[in-house]
Amino acid sequence: MELFDGIRWTTRGLISGTCRPTVIGLENVPKEGPFIVAPNHLSFLDSVIVQALMPRPVAFFAKAEYFTTKGVKGRIMKSFFEAVGSIPVERGEQAASVQALKTLLDILEDGRGIGIYPEGTRSRDGILYRGRTGVGWLALTTGAPVIPVGLIGTEKLQPAGRNAVKPQHFTMKVGEPLYFDKTGPDHSLPARRQVTDRIMDAIAELSGQERSASYNQSKTVE
Repeated sequence: MELFDGIRWTTRGLISGTCRPTVIGLENVPKEGPFIVAPNHLSFLDSVIVQALMPRPVAFFAKAEYFTTKGVKGRIMKSFFEAVGSIPVERGEQAASVQALKTLLDILEDGRGIGIYPEGTRSRDGILYRGRTGVGWLALTTGAPVIPVGLIGTEKLQPAGRNAVKPQHFTMKVGEPLYFDKTGPDHSLPARRQVTDRIMDAIAELSGQERSASYNQSKTVE
């Protein structure tokens, strides 16, 4: 926990000092027990931002190469992602796979927080796409509250075609927890779909994005 706090505060200070973000609703994060953070996804930096600014650790999936990149940058990335409990996933694997969801389930059952992007991957056009039902499966299986998050402007941190990060103001809105009945893994697909749609409605209200009834077709792990 001390390592997490040190990494988090350092990263948070860097983000706050360079981007001066507007952060609303951190009081909505439960002080104890399992919780599921469900943000929209606009930038490859979204996980770093959420993990740094949240008051409790949030474990996201992260591309395996973030743990193996060489040099100073690689060591910094590895230290950060390990400290906050990120889960390495090989490029090309689907984060919504059954085994991946079971990994997140273990973290929740241990009373900790996890993050999952219902859209599956980042939106390249700023549209909020239909949510995949993995988040609904986790919510119904565990009964853990879902914390919707709306990220606004994070896509400007690294505009298309640029490798360097460009500090920009952004907003992170943390919504009130959504609670669903704990049914265990034996629940219907329509129930899972209904829960997922409710989560997406909450995210849309926070982010203000235009919505699409279709899925984001990119399968790349972000």
